[in-house]
Amino acid sequence: MSSVREEGKDRIIFVTKDDHATPSSAELVEEDPNDPYEERGLILPSGEINWDCPCLGGMASGPCGTEFKDAFSCFHYSKEEVKGSDCLEQFRAMQECMQRYPELYPQEDAKVPEEQSSETDHTSQDSASGETPGANSTSSTEQDS
Repeated sequence: MSSVREEGKDRIIFVTKDDHATPSSAELVEEDPNDPYEERGLILPSGEINWDCPCLGGMASGPCGTEFKDAFSCFHYSKEEVKGSDCLEQFRAMQECMQRYPELYPQEDAKVPEEQSSETDHTSQDSASGETPGANSTSSTEQDS
């Protein structure tokens, strides 16, 4: 025989093996569109942006939250032929803000892998000295051999 315990807004039901053997008599309740606990997506049914959506990863509430909201709102509501092309100023402000907080908004694309970095250095040095790569110098693969 099952037992029920109430804890605040929750009701906890402990069931036995016999309870599982009989078909459920539970009835599904129609969803309430005004339920504040119901999860919503990024865009609410009204067409507004849901700033509390976990999909935003806290971007709307960080130190650059205002700039993020301005840029995202502009893009979302943009009516331009190329959507968001009228939002360059807002995105620039957001980017500038994020650059002031590199520990919170790391720019992973800006990192150059070590191998690529050393090749770039050799190429820059060769072109800076006026040499054509490979003409009078030994390539890095020949040096490594």
